[in-house]
Amino acid sequence: MAYKDPENTLVLETTKGDVVIELLSGLAPGHVARIKELAREGAYDNVVFHRVIDGFMAQTGDVQYGKIDSADFDAASAGMGGSDKPDLKAEFSNTSHIRGTVSMARTQSPNSANSQFFICFEDAPWLNRQYTVWGQVVEGMENVDKLERGEPVKNPDKIVKARIAADS
Repeated sequence: MAYKDPENTLVLETTKGDVVIELLSGLAPGHVARIKELAREGAYDNVVFHRVIDGFMAQTGDVQYGKIDSADFDAASAGMGGSDKPDLKAEFSNTSHIRGTVSMARTQSPNSANSQFFICFEDAPWLNRQYTVWGQVVEGMENVDKLERGEPVKNPDKIVKARIAADS
């Protein structure tokens, strides 16, 4: 597979099929660097989609409690954790949350994003300038649409493997 910019392409192999995300390093350089770092460490491998809300978004990336093959995996706590890295400073932009937008999850504090992220199923303008957009799905949105729904998800899908296209 040939990608426009392999160094800024994240491939998520999920239980529903591949999802290819263009990383927007010019928009959110700190967040893109973190996503690449975690993907290259294998941190996102076997992490569940713990919160999937029909008509809104699919959330994943809790490498602390959401990694299904880890001793710390806890379905009830998935969504409460992050990584062992420091939280990120917000990189808000005027980029709209539309179908396929990938954005960082966070707490009420704007500077609390860490490892969790979400993919929008539909346009979500109320999120604009409130969450850091760092990517856009360019292939495989139909696979995101197939993810098991729930909050929490009873039988969650997962990221089997996350990789930067340049590394394969």
